[in-house]
Amino acid sequence: MKVALHRIAHGRTGDKGDRSNVSLIAYRPELWDVLVAQVTEARVAELFAHRKPTAVKRYLLPKLGAMNFVLDGVLDGGVNGSLNLDTHGKTLAFLLLELPVEIPAALEKYVSHRVDDATTTK
Repeated sequence: MKVALHRIAHGRTGDKGDRSNVSLIAYRPELWDVLVAQVTEARVAELFAHRKPTAVKRYLLPKLGAMNFVLDGVLDGGVNGSLNLDTHGKTLAFLLLELPVEIPAALEKYVSHRVDDATTTK
């Protein structure tokens, strides 16, 4: 089963200057390995390529079932230097949560079914 990331995790975004921090937290500890294997620095860099990040670094927090991505150069200079509508980059977590991930059959029971998700494929 392939689903959007928001079906197995939630996220938040923070900023400092031209740097964005996007956290990703698994809803269930059983889904942690899926996040680690599939939500990599390379995939996140590809997803955010249109924002032209100069660096993407992932920090794993396994005891929390979470990871934090630090993306440099994605906020058009930051709050004080940008005309971007989302100068804080608060919507970047939502972009990450649309990333498709493959869920092994044994873990499908942990996928959230609270939303009607058109991106789910079998």
